[in-house]
Amino acid sequence: MRIERRSGHRFEQYQVPVQLQTSDGQSGNGFTLNLSSRGALIRTDFALSQGQTIEITLAMPAEITMGENPGVRCRARVLRVEPAADHSHPTVALRIEHYEFLAREVSPVHHDALHAV
Repeated sequence: MRIERRSGHRFEQYQVPVQLQTSDGQSGNGFTLNLSSRGALIRTDFALSQGQTIEITLAMPAEITMGENPGVRCRARVLRVEPAADHSHPTVALRIEHYEFLAREVSPVHHDALHAV
């Protein structure tokens, strides 16, 4: 039996586009497989490593925010990187350490930006 330790609601029905950036300015794109206020599981075309701190910007869907599509900027730490079995884009588990809502809407990154993930 596995004990559920998650305390926030997880959104799994939305694949929210994300933009990722490292402290040295490198950037990439991805989308969420699931998302909560404390963490995210994403698929990305961007090379990340366990323990790395990154900034992610999400274009939240109106269905989640109950209004407009505000952007959310998060500081997150990479907990693990799971290589894809078919050698495509890896799945990355993130722990969100801080987040803020942006004053403007964020344009979503389209999935085709991931080169057919």
